[in-house]
Parts: sequence; C-alpha cells; structure tokens
Amino acid sequence: MAQPDAGGGRLIAQNRRARHEYAIEDTFEAGIALVGSEVKSLRAGKANIAEAYARAQNGEIVLLNAYIAEYAQAGPFNHEPRRPRRLLLHARQITRLAAAVDREGMTLVPLRLYFNERGRAKIELALAKGKRQADRRETVKQRDWQRQKARLMREKG
Repeated sequence: MAQPDAGGGRLIAQNRRARHEYAIEDTFEAGIALVGSEVKSLRAGKANIAEAYARAQNGEIVLLNAYIAEYAQAGPFNHEPRRPRRLLLHARQITRLAAAVDREGMTLVPLRLYFNERGRAKIELALAKGKRQADRRETVKQRDWQRQKARLMREKG
C-alpha cells in the first residue's frame, strides 16, 4: 500500500540509491502519461523505479525501465510492465533538460513516484551527475564526521 508523503501526497516508490550514486543538481516534478490499468496498479503500490532513467526522444522526455506491475483485474486490456512512458513537462523544461543531458553529460534520474494532493501520479525527476567511487567514499566520510560532531556537541553540552 502507498505511504503518506511529507509533501501531502502518497508515496508509491522511491529510488534510494539515486542520492548515493549521483550528485543531484536540480529536481523537477513531472506528470506521467499512464493507461488505466497502470493507475490501478500504482494505487495498489506495485511499482519500482530503482533501475529507471529518463531520456529526451523526439522533443519529449521519456521514462524508461520503470516497472509498474500488471493489474490482475485488467484481463486482456493490461499494460506492458516496462513500457516507455511519456513525462509531462513544459516545453521550456524539456529543452533545458535535453540540453543539459547532451552538453554537460548529466543524467535524468527519477527520485520518487507519488500521488499529489489532487490524486495525480507525479514523478520527481533529478538532473544529476554520476559520482565516482572516490566521491562516494568522501560523501560517506563527511556524513560520518557530521554524526560524530553532533554526538560530541550533545555530550559536551
């Protein structure tokens, strides 16, 4: 079942590894063009975006490799679980994202999939740059130091 989200909507799926593997530059909220059986499956909380990514194709942004399980009651009218899904963004945002991916070697990574307050399926998309192994180690080292520092401050008063 989908969980309540801090933003007022219901969280369906989250990409926890994205913040570990990528340096997030900017985030965008995008709608998703879905068919009926996909919406029903999302309402049941059966989705996975851990291996998903987005790409600019033919003047639009497309979400690839996102898994939305088939809806059992849909019968012959079911959807393909890993089909490409069109993301709904403003034209200006699409050109900006496509240019950043082409020019700067950035990647479009989905962070979380959720229903907003109005019940619409949305995806939080990040414009990110891949971290190298050394960068990941440095991030872990910084996080550990911050924890240790906070612990020392609490103890000393």
